[in-house]
Amino acid sequence: MHVFLDYFFVTFHGLWVLFNLTGWAWRKTRPWQLATSGLTILSWFGLGLFYGFGYCPCTDWHWQVKRKLGAVDLPASYVKYYADRLTGVDWNTTFVDAMTIVAGLGVFLLSCWLNWRDWRRGSSSDGE
Repeated sequence: MHVFLDYFFVTFHGLWVLFNLTGWAWRKTRPWQLATSGLTILSWFGLGLFYGFGYCPCTDWHWQVKRKLGAVDLPASYVKYYADRLTGVDWNTTFVDAMTIVAGLGVFLLSCWLNWRDWRRGSSSDGE
């Protein structure tokens, strides 16, 4: 069961990150992307007040599974884990964390603006 959960979290969490980064590009997925990126930001900063800045429940649960499978020395950042795994390079933690914050906040703000713009365009055409 732990092996299945490991694959599940690699897939689910990877797709979540990918959708957060790209879901704003299509009008139909923008509201969903705003929700997922908003939940991510809320986790990083809201839950982060209690569990440490950048906290993610998916990472926490995945690391519990990986430890049961014998993994040690897991990075605090899931993005670092994924970048290391995909490239075979040991990425600098500070660099990865900075890029994660910049990308995460950037796509969240971009999504807020695009969703607001879409809403304004939709509401202005409804009255015509």
